[in-house]
Amino acid sequence: MIDLRSDTVTKPTAEMRQAMASAEVGDDVYGDDPTVRALEEMTASLLGTEDAVFMVSGTMTNQVALRVHTEAGDEILADQLAHIAVLERGAPAALSGLTVRALPGRSGVFSAADVAAAIRQPLPFVPLVQPPQKLVCLENTHNVGGGTIWPLSAIEAVAEVARRHHLAVHLDGARLWNAAIATGVAEAAYAKPFDSISVCFSKGLGAPMGSALAGSKAFVRRARRFKALFGGGVRQAGIVAAGALHALRYHRERLAEDHANARRLAEGLTDVRGVVIDAATVATNIVRFRLERLSSADFVQQCFAAGVYLLPSGGDGVRAVLHRDISAADVDVALSRIASVLKRAA
Repeated sequence: MIDLRSDTVTKPTAEMRQAMASAEVGDDVYGDDPTVRALEEMTASLLGTEDAVFMVSGTMTNQVALRVHTEAGDEILADQLAHIAVLERGAPAALSGLTVRALPGRSGVFSAADVAAAIRQPLPFVPLVQPPQKLVCLENTHNVGGGTIWPLSAIEAVAEVARRHHLAVHLDGARLWNAAIATGVAEAAYAKPFDSISVCFSKGLGAPMGSALAGSKAFVRRARRFKALFGGGVRQAGIVAAGALHALRYHRERLAEDHANARRLAEGLTDVRGVVIDAATVATNIVRFRLERLSSADFVQQCFAAGVYLLPSGGDGVRAVLHRDISAADVDVALSRIASVLKRAA
C-alpha cells in the first residue's frame, strides 16, 4: 500500500525510536522534564521567540492560542478554508465561545485589503451589537489551498493592518518547515510578524506526535494554563518530545525530497486521462487534483483496492500528500495504479 493520505502517517525511524527509548525524562506537569524543555528551547530559538510550549497536537496549540488571545463571544478572522475554521471539529466555538469571520482567500491566501474590509468600524451614536474582533489567523503552508506558501510581504501587510486596528495575529504553521525549505526564508523571518506561532512535528518532520506553541514569555505562561485546562498535561512527556526533537534536528532539510516527489506526482498526473490538475501550482508536498468522470469517493475506494491510499476532497476533488516514507519509485508506482483505475472507468 502506498499511503498518500497525509504526512502524518509516517513511522518513526530507527534513530528516532532510539532517541525516544533513551530520553531523559521528568514530570512535565511540574515543568522539570529536560527533554521537553530542550525541545521548547530549540523551537523558540528557530522561530525567534522568547519561549515555546510543547503540546500533544496542532489542534491543541491552535486552540490554546485562540483561548489566550480572546474571550468568549469574540470574533476571529481567518481564511474561509483555514484548518482552524473547518478542520478542528468546531473547537473555536466549543472551547472558547468564538465565531469565525471567513475571509475570501485565494488558495488560502487573503490580502491586507480583505482584512481591512472585514474589520468593523464603530459608528458614533450606534451601539456595537456585533462581536468584538480580536485576532487574525493565517495558515502557512495552507492545507486546503494545496500546500500554498504565503509570500512574506503579504504576511507583513496583513499584520500591519491587524495591528493598526489593535488585533493580534496568530500563525497556524503546522507545515511552516515546508515553507522555509521551499523558499529559503528562515522560520524566524516568517514568524516575526506574529504574536503567536503553532508548529507541528508529526507532519512533514515525521515525529509520532506533538506540536509547539511559541510567543513571548507572558503569552507562553498563559498558554501553559490553558494547555492544562484542556487536558494537555502529560507527565513523562520527554519520551515523545525526544522524537520531535530528533525530527527537528535531522529531518527538516530532507523536506525538499517530499517537494520534489510532489512535483513528480503532479507532473505525472497531467498525462493521466480523467485528471484535471495544474502542476505549476504545487509548491510544497501537497497535491490536489480533480476528476472528470468518477466521483472522488468512488475513485478513492478503487485506488485503495489497487494499493494507493488517497483522501477525497469534495465531490470530485482528491488530496495526495508526499512524506518521508514515500520514494520517487513509489510515486511512479502510484501513478501507474491511478492511471489503471481511471482507464477502467473510461
